[in-house]
Amino acid sequence: MSDLKSVLTSLGIQEKNEGTSTGKNWLKSKDYLDSVSPIDGSLIGRVGVTSKEDYEKVMATAQEAFKIWREVPAPKRGEIVRQFGDKLRKHKSALGKLVTYEMGKSYQEGLGEVQEMIDICDFAVGLSRQLYGLTMPSERPGHRMYEQWHPIGVVGIISAFNFPVAVWCWNSALAWVSGDVCVWKGSEKTPLCSIACQHIFEEVLVENNLPEGISCIVNGNYEVGEYMTKDTRIPLVSATGSIRMGKIVGTEVAQRLGKTLLELGGNNAIIITPDADLKMTIIGAVFGAVGTAGQRCTSTRRLIVHEDVYDEVKEKLSAAYGQIKIGNPLNEENHMGPLIDHQSVSAYCKALEEVKKEGGSFVVEGGVLSGKGYESGNYVKPAIAEVQNHFKIVQEETFAPILYLMKYKTIDQAIDLQNGVKQGLSSAIMTNNMREAERFLSYKGSDCGIANVNIGTSGAEIGGAFGGEKETGGGRESGSDAWKIYMRRQTNTINYSDSLPLAQGIKFDFN
Repeated sequence: MSDLKSVLTSLGIQEKNEGTSTGKNWLKSKDYLDSVSPIDGSLIGRVGVTSKEDYEKVMATAQEAFKIWREVPAPKRGEIVRQFGDKLRKHKSALGKLVTYEMGKSYQEGLGEVQEMIDICDFAVGLSRQLYGLTMPSERPGHRMYEQWHPIGVVGIISAFNFPVAVWCWNSALAWVSGDVCVWKGSEKTPLCSIACQHIFEEVLVENNLPEGISCIVNGNYEVGEYMTKDTRIPLVSATGSIRMGKIVGTEVAQRLGKTLLELGGNNAIIITPDADLKMTIIGAVFGAVGTAGQRCTSTRRLIVHEDVYDEVKEKLSAAYGQIKIGNPLNEENHMGPLIDHQSVSAYCKALEEVKKEGGSFVVEGGVLSGKGYESGNYVKPAIAEVQNHFKIVQEETFAPILYLMKYKTIDQAIDLQNGVKQGLSSAIMTNNMREAERFLSYKGSDCGIANVNIGTSGAEIGGAFGGEKETGGGRESGSDAWKIYMRRQTNTINYSDSLPLAQGIKFDFN
């Protein structure tokens, strides 16, 4: 971690940082929270907590900025996002490394996360010229009907620690080109990442003489998030996190009839058929299970394996797990870094115990690592367990590298197992059998928002809408037509005739 200081300096990070920004101004804080690296347990910096008074200043500034920003033509808004994308290219290495220092994912994954930000900026630039409405025929002569889309106002974004920069950018880039302004609360576990992003966007605001308030950040624990969920000035709250958190946010926002975009937990499975390419399958399954130390919402949690290839898959997985290198994620020879904190380690250990209590058996034993290089206490061994799908612990999402194995006989049984959880984010099937692949993708197949063939459950691309069904929340971010959540639809009818015929042929005449 010898270059940490230079990384922080290049991103404008100090030892003590204000955590509330109205765009160009940073508000003084009374209370602070610590940013601790899961890599070695060292203190990276301190970040100010947003008070209720400062939150009100942020909201007032954002509301005023919206009045100006919505008047800027959409392609011009796209130009601002393009410039932000260029700034991210310039800072990609430093920001990617900060993600690694603060969150603990590998440096390659940190760079990949920043690349996602760049990609969504590119997508948003093109989108700024494609915010299309529809024209439809009217039943009344001399009338024209069409629909158009308008900005909604202030978008509240609550993001999680596991993707501390990309998820915010998925939301903000699309919201900005839609004419909205954003207030972002990043995770209290990775607050420096949000400060770095704000510094980078601040450069764009200053260089273009734009009003502050187009992008604002707040920091703190769940109480700061409650300011946003209860605030009627925020028509849309986009929240990424656990199902428990999402239910609280969804209920709170629904009580005031606001909109939510919820990206919640996953319990993702890969079905492995007798016709699967096992070499490719093992690579996808292992990366899905241990990438980001199992802390992706799309991490592979379950392998549903046909009985004819079950033993072979189990043997190959065990061999692959024996080659996994665990350690400092800045060392690119390592495959897996630490969990985010001791609370996550405790949840991992509890899950291992629950597997044993419910009658599961371990193919690859887990455990907490200790000794040189593991002093932070956040490093664990990836585990593989043979289980039944109905086990209570299997039905839950444990944000850690625990992979569950189970057998199936028929493709319909496999799909039932895949769908037999309350989460519905990502899913995959490994097969060279066209009929099985199409069955999996049909309306009778996977019930998840993402369904893949011959790739794993993680690693979504920007071009497709990202999100899931059931208790994953039903939200969609990123590509396709996900932009529509950040705008309001308006249907317009223009009468250019000299009479006033009523719809449905209703007669309402006067003498």
